[in-house]
This record gives sequence, C-alpha cells and structure tokens, in this order.
Amino acid sequence: MEIGCRANAELLRCVPFSTKSSSDQNLPKSNLYKPSLSSSFSKTSQSLSKQMKIASSSVVLKSKKDDEDLESLTYKEAGVDIDAGSELVRRIAKMAPGIGGFGGLFPLGDSYLVAGTDGVGTKLKLAFETNIHDTIGIDLVAMSVNDIITSGAKPLFFLDYFATSRLDVDLAEKVIKGIVDGCKLSDCALLGGETAEMPGFYADGEYDLSGFAVGIVKKDSVIDGKNIGVGDVLIGLPSGGVHSNGFSLVRRVLARSDLTLESQLPGKQTTLGEALIAPTVIYVKQVLNIISKGGVKGIAHITGGGFTDNIPRVFPKGLGASIYNNSWDIPAVFKWIQEAGRVEEAEMMRTFNMGIGMVLVVSSEAADRILEEERQEGNVVYRIGEVVNGEGVSYC
Repeated sequence: MEIGCRANAELLRCVPFSTKSSSDQNLPKSNLYKPSLSSSFSKTSQSLSKQMKIASSSVVLKSKKDDEDLESLTYKEAGVDIDAGSELVRRIAKMAPGIGGFGGLFPLGDSYLVAGTDGVGTKLKLAFETNIHDTIGIDLVAMSVNDIITSGAKPLFFLDYFATSRLDVDLAEKVIKGIVDGCKLSDCALLGGETAEMPGFYADGEYDLSGFAVGIVKKDSVIDGKNIGVGDVLIGLPSGGVHSNGFSLVRRVLARSDLTLESQLPGKQTTLGEALIAPTVIYVKQVLNIISKGGVKGIAHITGGGFTDNIPRVFPKGLGASIYNNSWDIPAVFKWIQEAGRVEEAEMMRTFNMGIGMVLVVSSEAADRILEEERQEGNVVYRIGEVVNGEGVSYC
C-alpha cells in the first residue's frame, strides 16, 4: 500500500536502556509507556448527561436543550481518567526506571536515538462521522514527532499501524496519504508499517491507527530541562485547534449542545466538524530552527493533561510555571466547548491545549531575540509566562 516495504512483524515493547547494564547511567527520562488519554466514543443520548452523578462541587446550570439542570462536564466523567493514567506510569516506572519524559532515549555512540509512539485517540470517530480521512494521518505523525523534538531530536523515520475489519483500499489510501503528508512536513521518511485486516473486530467502515517515530540528537545537544531556573521565559507556539486530545469530552459536550458537526461554529465561518477535524500542527521545522539559535532549555508538547500536567514534566524539582492570563488568543472552538459543556476553567487547562500546542522554556536573555526573529519570519509566537519557585502551574 505504501511506498517501500511494510514490515509484517510486531514491534516489541521497549525497555529503557537505563535499566540495562551500561556505563551511560545519566540517560534522560523517557516515556515509552506514556498512557494514551482517550476513551471510546459512544453514541451518547441526550438523556445520558441527565443521569450523570452530580458531584458536590459541580456547578448546576440550565441546559438550553432540555431546560433541565445539568452539571459541569469533566474529562473523567467523559471516560478518561488522567489520574489513573499517571498512576499506571508510576507503577511502570518501578519496573522500568527512567520513564517520564516525552520521548525514549537510547545511546548510540555520541548521540541518542529518540523514539516516540502514539495514536490519535477518539478523534478517529470524528473522521468516521465527517468522512474526512485525508488529514487524520497528519495527526498521527504529529503526535509522535512533536514528542521527540522536545529532546532536540531531528526525526529520521516513521512507521504506522493501520487496522480494520475489512480493508477498504480507497479509504486506506486517503489515510496513508495523510501519513505521507505528515512525514513530508516533518522532513522524515515513511519507512514502512503494518496493515492488519481483522474481520469482526471493528465496526464496518472503522479503523484504528498507531504511529512510531525515531529521531537522533547529539548527546551534548540534548534538551532535558536540567538547567531551567527561576526567571526563565515560557514561549508558546499556537495550536491549530483541539489537535488530538480531549475528544472524549468534546463528544459529550456535542451530545449536550444544540449543535451538530454540520453546524456553524459560533463566531466563525466554518462548521464545527471542520474546526474539530483540523490537523495537529507539526512543529518540527520551527522548533529545530529555534533550537539551533541557542537559548532553549526545555520543551513541553501540550497534549493530554493540558498545561497542568505537561509543562511541569520538563522542570527540575522545586520549580513551576506562572502563566500570564490573556497572553495569547484562545481559539473559538475552546470557548464553545467551555460554554456548551459548562466546563470549569481548571478542567479546560488540564484537558486541552487551549490554543498553545508547544511551550519552549528559554533563558530570559534569549527570549526577546527568539520572539523577534520568529515574528520577522512570519510566525505567531507568544510570551505566555515564566518559571517560578514552587511546583505546579499557576495563573496570574
């Protein structure tokens, strides 16, 4: 199906190199076991939200749809428990010490190979419902390559896994085209993959996707956050929308609202479906260009867990982030999600990227230069906060 060979073999689950006998015991953290924060979409009836258990801390508001009291929606109530995912990582860390970052690092001479794997979660259901399949492959590539560039690695190659009950060649070709496009945007090779046809396992017309990326970075150029200090500046790169996280909650919000995927997104000349299916931005070329000019100390890919869980992953112990309120433009789709779902602000910040898909931690001396150079090149960038004493993420 794809250009080149598609390996018909299973990839073994990797154990971080630091658990093996090696003289290189200062290996940066990896996240080869990072949990996927998504759950299956279901055809949710409007009555489902009425039956949800109302927590004592929930804000009860009136629904325009059925004029009955409805609670604020949360990601956990939509089926995704971020805390459970974090607990799983904690337990795996006992068996395979060294995990926790965005990419897994393996020493190779004077360099590290950096590996990442991911899927696109329940955004697939949106592709099925809108019948838009030619961009979901971009999302697939983006989720892995955006993870490995947080270590400063240049992506080398990508492999995919496409599974379905009955192979629809025309549909699969559209999906693979998106993967090819994503690899071009990442300047990496599509080396191969696996196509699995499993009768009766998936619903007709549906499929599942996984992706795997490998990059390389010199050992003396690894970005690991160890030198981050108080006063360093947080620079945000804008997202293209929801990207590939939070869609279980999006689906619950859509089920509650008066809108459909064909409805116009409030305040915009686009449909809600088009806004939600917009592909994940691939930051490879922009981020590597910024890194090459110096001053970057840490990078966080804002995926599942939002600002709250992802930014602290790059900080040394004892440090946190102070985020400036109103320092970037929040896309209309997030405003709709929050209003239609009565989603609390803290829940939004822990579930979605809120318009910032990548956060760079840079020295205060380099911040103004980076911001000015990026803007001169026509890129939108924001100064969104700073590093402070005290762990966690606060807003001011």
